[in-house]
Amino acid sequence: MARKNLIGISDDSIDADVERVATDRPIAGLNAATRSPTTVGGITRSLSNITQKVERAQELERQLAEGLAVVELDPALVDASFVADRLGVAADAQLSLAAQIREHGQQVPILVRPHPTADGRYQVAYGHRRLAAAREIGGKVRAVVRDLNDEQLVVSQGQENNARADLSFIERSLFATRLEDRGFSREIIMSALGVDKAALSKMITVIRRLPITIIEAIGPAPSIGRRRWFELAELLDPTGKPEAASTFMQGKKFQEATSDQRFDALCAYLSASRVRAKAIPWVAPDRTTPVRIRETDSGTTLAFSTKAAPGFADFVRQRLKSLYLEYQEETGD
Repeated sequence: MARKNLIGISDDSIDADVERVATDRPIAGLNAATRSPTTVGGITRSLSNITQKVERAQELERQLAEGLAVVELDPALVDASFVADRLGVAADAQLSLAAQIREHGQQVPILVRPHPTADGRYQVAYGHRRLAAAREIGGKVRAVVRDLNDEQLVVSQGQENNARADLSFIERSLFATRLEDRGFSREIIMSALGVDKAALSKMITVIRRLPITIIEAIGPAPSIGRRRWFELAELLDPTGKPEAASTFMQGKKFQEATSDQRFDALCAYLSASRVRAKAIPWVAPDRTTPVRIRETDSGTTLAFSTKAAPGFADFVRQRLKSLYLEYQEETGD
């Protein structure tokens, strides 16, 4: 039974802590650290987080001691999982992990399986960031090799994702949707992500409602939860402007922003577009409203009321030439 539980043990979120402080012990080599003065609340939170991560590392060490061998593999022979679970990794976080492994060695193995279609190769269940760090550093990557079928691999991958603090709502939702698109049952997906039927349905629904190009352009948006992603879907649906959104996202300011900032900027842009799309009545000197003005990103529309001012539309139409000439004269065009 101990081997079964391996699929939920290691996660990339513990890499920074375990790799940084490990010294002589093979997995959970943790020495007592000197504590700096801090608030009681901060100490409590830190101790709680460290305890959870140490327990996971110690459990992995126990299982490895019971007979699961760790081997060293050439990173060039290891391929990614067949289902992506991330929308990119922050460059500074990856550099930090690589630096820690370079200094202390790779203390936590990755989990791989023999590649199902390529002899002599392997496929990652979890540990993609550690694998990337090993490629950057050079040398071998430490791994546990297990025979896993597709369902076991995605459950392993998903359970590890569950333990990560840095995998966002939209990344988990995208992972769930990709699994469903590959024919996995919702029962398997619920097991992989540790969610119930209702939560899984909402995760998949939000992905179905949003263009994948917009999700990828925004990125993981780690601070943005389910409610706000549904709000973005609502902003896109009634406006019917994915093209306008795509144009907006090509701007330099959007491109240079953080993922959370990109999400906020797009929501603000779409909200403003919705306001502009509303027809605003023009109030005449006699307090009637013979014209309603609707502004969008592509133009302005005037709607004349035949009830408030019969014939006013024809009156304006007949004077369009003189109005345009007057406009040119005033603007110098």
